[in-house]
Amino acid sequence: MTNLFRDLPDASAAEVFTSLLARPGCRIERIVSQGQTTPAQTPYRQAHEEWVLVLQGAARIALEGREVALEPGDTLLIPAHAEHWVTYTDPTVATVWLALHLGVVDGAPAPA
Repeated sequence: MTNLFRDLPDASAAEVFTSLLARPGCRIERIVSQGQTTPAQTPYRQAHEEWVLVLQGAARIALEGREVALEPGDTLLIPAHAEHWVTYTDPTVATVWLALHLGVVDGAPAPA
């Protein structure tokens, strides 16, 4: 059994990614952020889809020419190959995400 809120790591210096389950075609991870953002010159771009759910805290993601604000309970599907940036995570409280990576091979990213 896993509790996503138990033993939260300190993310004040860097985001913490914890793999929860990896199977062919799917990887599930918990992400803990606290004030981190994506540098403008290095957007995320993945060869697979990613569905995220904010469980605690707050975040904003720039994707496809728009910025999406996320608070607890909000979800977002990030299409494969879409450039995106995390533009805000709450600096005062840990933002806890559940991320589902779809279309990965053996739990690892699929080739681009």
